[in-house]
Amino acid sequence: MSGRSQLEGLLTIISSAALAAAAEYEKFGSIPSIDSPQPHPLDSAHDTLALKKSVRLLEGACQQLCATLASPQHTITNVVGSYDWACVRVAIRADITSILAEHSDGLHVRELAQKVNIDERKLARILRLLATRGCYSEAKPDVFSNNRLSLSLLSSGNVANLAGMHTDAGVKAASVLFENLTDPDTMFSNNPTHAPFMYALREKGVSGTLFELMQSDPKKRENYHRAMIALGSVTGSLSVLSLFPWGEVATICDVGSGIGAFSLPLAKSYPHLHITCYDMPVVLIQAREHWASSAPEVLRSQQIDFLPLDFLHEMPKAGQDVYYLRNIIHDWPDVEATTILRNVQQAMAPHSRLLIEGFVLQFASREEINDSTPGESGTELAPEPMLPNFGAGNARMYESDMVMMLLHNAKERNLADCTKLGAIAGLSLAKIWDLGESSVLEFKLDTTCH
Repeated sequence: MSGRSQLEGLLTIISSAALAAAAEYEKFGSIPSIDSPQPHPLDSAHDTLALKKSVRLLEGACQQLCATLASPQHTITNVVGSYDWACVRVAIRADITSILAEHSDGLHVRELAQKVNIDERKLARILRLLATRGCYSEAKPDVFSNNRLSLSLLSSGNVANLAGMHTDAGVKAASVLFENLTDPDTMFSNNPTHAPFMYALREKGVSGTLFELMQSDPKKRENYHRAMIALGSVTGSLSVLSLFPWGEVATICDVGSGIGAFSLPLAKSYPHLHITCYDMPVVLIQAREHWASSAPEVLRSQQIDFLPLDFLHEMPKAGQDVYYLRNIIHDWPDVEATTILRNVQQAMAPHSRLLIEGFVLQFASREEINDSTPGESGTELAPEPMLPNFGAGNARMYESDMVMMLLHNAKERNLADCTKLGAIAGLSLAKIWDLGESSVLEFKLDTTCH
């Protein structure tokens, strides 16, 4: 395909994807502007699958178009020269959004700086970079106000916890990635104790794994589990509440449930379900508190059980209709991931289904795609001339793959990886539920193993 043909193809995709995304917003109200001071109703909707798919095309095609037409040095410098994360970290730690929420017409950086005890000239530069990225608005010179994007950073919300995890632990780990990859003691290790994050802490005498560190720190655990709630809204994974036939099942085990990122909205949507939430005892203490404040009516209905489980060494209750693992397997290397799956498999009955929710990686090359018809395998391909994996439109799953390496020495997996793990554990892939960004892999017992 010629350069001109690629250009025209990308422009067509951009135009159609933008119009499709706009149409989704109009179903719930008007199309938001970048300076909208209020969230859009669609921002908090569970089922955003159509919007996710449109934005995936839009982001991927726009980035590919820019990378095509800009000079290589321009694009590479953009990649390495972004310090947006550092500015977001300042905004979160100083709670800028909460302060601006009290000033609908904006606040001069001089007054804002006094409230947060940061030099006003430096703070103005930080906020102006974020405003340039569409987060916060500069209504007048040096007068800043919230907009729809910055409101997601409210300390009372959950997205700030997700962003905080990336800008603290993630950055710390990333700073020693090369050293970790080239140190003879860690370069070929998949042990979670050798993850770059733990490598960065070893000079302070800290050892173990990230999860072990959180066991003794309630605040870190709370921030982590609130980040997992935010991750569901970011990736649109709660679309599964509308896609999967929950009305046909009666019992479900949420294995590694956290404080209820998945099971709480599930319980609210389907009150007939009996849900068992499994996690470590210290996590369940926080889970009960979260459910008591967010869904007291569900607790009163006795629809929920909270049971302790070490999924590396124990199996959940037997014979349930559905076992659900949301963002669990990617935290672990293959040996541990297989152990978790095998423990669940041993609890399953012939009618049981295991649902694994997470990212399913794709190759960036069409040469690596097998002969199956696109969509047959459950992983949708982007139209040409886009990269088949949607490029920047699916960048978050590859960034998550890096996060798993940095924090846990683990990884995201492609479909073949997931199918292989399942087979080792005595499971066969039955179906893939496409959530637009993440996926749900449905496994059943492999009868050939019995």
